Amino acid sequence: MDSLLIDASLLQQMLIGALLGISVYLPLRCGQLSLATPGFYAIGGTLAALLSTRVEALGGSEPVYPLSSVLLEMLLAAALAGGLAVGIGRVVLRLRGVYLAIATIALVEILRVTTLNQESLGGAVGIFGIPQPFLDPEGYALFTLISLALVCWLCERLERQRLGRAMEAIRDDELAAACQGIDTDRTKLVAFVLSAVVAAITGVISAHFLNSWNARLGNFDASITTLAFVVFGGSRTWAGPVLGGLTLTALPELLRPIGDLRLIVFGLVILVGPLLLPQGLITPERLRVIRGLLRRGARP
Repeated sequence: MDSLLIDASLLQQMLIGALLGISVYLPLRCGQLSLATPGFYAIGGTLAALLSTRVEALGGSEPVYPLSSVLLEMLLAAALAGGLAVGIGRVVLRLRGVYLAIATIALVEILRVTTLNQESLGGAVGIFGIPQPFLDPEGYALFTLISLALVCWLCERLERQRLGRAMEAIRDDELAAACQGIDTDRTKLVAFVLSAVVAAITGVISAHFLNSWNARLGNFDASITTLAFVVFGGSRTWAGPVLGGLTLTALPELLRPIGDLRLIVFGLVILVGPLLLPQGLITPERLRVIRGLLRRGARP
């Protein structure tokens, strides 16, 4: 039973990693290197921690926290993060490349330092005793799996829609896309807002799963980790960040039997992976081949 609980906990962490990978992927689909995901992730986690521990009407004193309250927190976190992303995106998305990355890192640090210095937001100690909507890790894993499946389905739909094709055109050549009549500023802003929404709802799930929340969970290190998910898995389609998030989250735990060497092996995997597969593990071409094989296998 203990091993089952450990496996379910690891699966939950992997699913959270996959969601954060998609959050980083969405701006990258427009060619925008945004590292703001941990900041919006922290907004969602902080909001969930505050509401569930300080608003009695949500049912925090009950033995099992109502799932409806979690969904409400996710909705409010998405609205808050999305609204903030609209305001910030209009300014920072004028930047490109490394300058945009630096600006979004600064945003993450501003949010982290602000929260650490506000006792009403948990301060340096954080918020503890966050009520649990599920009694075991299996419940969290199932709920997060459903959330991930929904986000993946929406991303799949997005890639086939006009907006998704516009994002791809901007990534390939922004000037040519603008000449074809694509509103590049609006498209990049939409991608940035969608990224913020995905990160915020992931933060809500993570806060309840961890049972505590601290602003340090959304820091610069998290920015680099989430970016590694996309670089390793591939940034050309939504399946890449999902596979990258699942793999790189699980790998350190799977390598634990080899002791301290696991950090070296983990670093080598991140280093060698992009060298051998510059476009990541999953590309649109490889994904089409996989889908073709699955269709053939499903035929009687």
